[in-house]
Amino acid sequence: MEKIVEVISKIVRDLFDVDADVILTRPETKFGDYATNIALLLAKPLGRNPREIAEQIAEILKQVQDDTLLFKTVEIAGAGFINLRLGDDYLAHELGEMLAADDYGCPTTYQNKVVVTEYSDPNPFKVLHVGHLYTSVVGDAISNLIELAGGQVHRVNFGGDVGLHVAKTLYAMEKEFSLGSVASADALLVQRIINASHSDAPASLHNSSDNLLSLDKRIEFMAKCYVEGTRAYEDDAPAKTAIVEYNKKVYQLFRDHDHESNFARIYWTCREWSYDYFNAFYDRIGSKFEKYYPESETAEVGLATVREQQKNGVYQESDGAVVFNGEPYGLHTRVFINSEGLPTYEAKDVGLSIKKWQDYHFDQSVIITGNDIIEYMKVVLKSIEQFEPNLSKNTLHLTHGNVKLAGAVKMSSRKGNFLRAVDVLDMVADEYQKAQGRADDTTTLGAIKYAFLKNRLGADLIFEPHESVNMTGNSGSYLQYSHARACSILRKIGQIPDESPTDFDEYERSLMVKLTEWPEVLAAAVSELAPHLVCTYLYELAQTFSRFYENAKVEGDPRATVRTQLVAAYAAILRAGLSILGITAPEKM
Repeated sequence: MEKIVEVISKIVRDLFDVDADVILTRPETKFGDYATNIALLLAKPLGRNPREIAEQIAEILKQVQDDTLLFKTVEIAGAGFINLRLGDDYLAHELGEMLAADDYGCPTTYQNKVVVTEYSDPNPFKVLHVGHLYTSVVGDAISNLIELAGGQVHRVNFGGDVGLHVAKTLYAMEKEFSLGSVASADALLVQRIINASHSDAPASLHNSSDNLLSLDKRIEFMAKCYVEGTRAYEDDAPAKTAIVEYNKKVYQLFRDHDHESNFARIYWTCREWSYDYFNAFYDRIGSKFEKYYPESETAEVGLATVREQQKNGVYQESDGAVVFNGEPYGLHTRVFINSEGLPTYEAKDVGLSIKKWQDYHFDQSVIITGNDIIEYMKVVLKSIEQFEPNLSKNTLHLTHGNVKLAGAVKMSSRKGNFLRAVDVLDMVADEYQKAQGRADDTTTLGAIKYAFLKNRLGADLIFEPHESVNMTGNSGSYLQYSHARACSILRKIGQIPDESPTDFDEYERSLMVKLTEWPEVLAAAVSELAPHLVCTYLYELAQTFSRFYENAKVEGDPRATVRTQLVAAYAAILRAGLSILGITAPEKM
């Protein structure tokens, strides 16, 4: 497409002495492969009839004849649209490029750029819910797009290993199981927590040092304690006072470097369980993070920064707390240090931005979260802008909605009615098992990731497990099967011929023209950081291939050479697209 734009731009300069932005679009197939409205855009500045301008441009375009660019037809439509149909020589050249280059169509938007992508952001002491799965899938795909465009990507996540949720969990543990009063070795403390999480185990196991329950059981136990602690915090005034004190105790652990007290042993044991649980889940879904930033690491940096910038007037004292006044900027005011002298989420995010800059000196920081903190992040970034303008300017906050099952109510880990991330995996595996008689992580994850990514970021997503495994609809399962079918064709044929085709029939041409859209789709997806554009294209491409395969025999046909090449090019582009989405492209299904 770039060369076509260059050719038309040169014609416009030569004819009218004007530098114009030529925009090409893909019209309905019956009108051509490309269309441009350049004549309509030039009509007013040139003071001429747009159709006359179009006729002048079209006359020269018809004369363009070289080895890599040949228009089969150049036609004028309506008031002055120019419709272009690509010639066979151009298509043959592009097919050769597709087969020869592993990076066909890859843009260089992020060449030599350092980008930090932050997403997933799980909190220790809590269960991973469907939102964590969603943002992990989205974050991986966006990171893949940036890497494809030449960026050096550092994938990180951020979570609250300190804060009220931790205090609520630990309070409930001590209240119900009296763990805080146990003066014993670390092994006994761990054993008491394990036993409490598995009360239906045989009595002999309750006294066994080998009683090591699954990570899921341990996390479920902590999740129950969090729900109980939250209920106590909201309904019981003395409990709320105690939990506030627990919150201070957790921060003090880090200041005192305490790993030995009973309270510390419980805290560090549970935090380690959480990290093990996170790592196991990320391994299962194929997510890899370079660094995990716990709030305990960013809190002190954020606290010190806010205190320092308070002296410079960026933050102000208000009723014993320290706030940023967002009203002058059309935002709201938020607390960065509470009246107890502890950093809030806001201050921790300030510390996180500074830590990421110190670690990576990034050209861009991309933060991917749910859309419930849009206004929150605007205040945080506006406050940072006052003392580190480039840090704020180079931070991009992308947001998405919630994942909901059809007819389901809004879920909350505070109430304990949330949908766990593993529940979604099991749900889709069951649907795949019912539909196909088998299921594994490759097919399950392919179905889930595509179902999440095919929707534009922003609005809530209604997830239909049954539809996600539909082998004939717009699903990851359909695309995985389509790739396997193409691989089966190629296995039967063997070696891919290298002769360059001289012409294309109707169905060959239709598939080939669709394949040439790939660079344009990639450029748009990278520019907008929009994985759904890749999904839409891959589905349309698979449908085009299906029509081709139904009407164009490959093996043993006189036109087997060009058709085999088309199948190979199709499989390569489908595989590349699925890779961006984090979906395995199986060779057999």
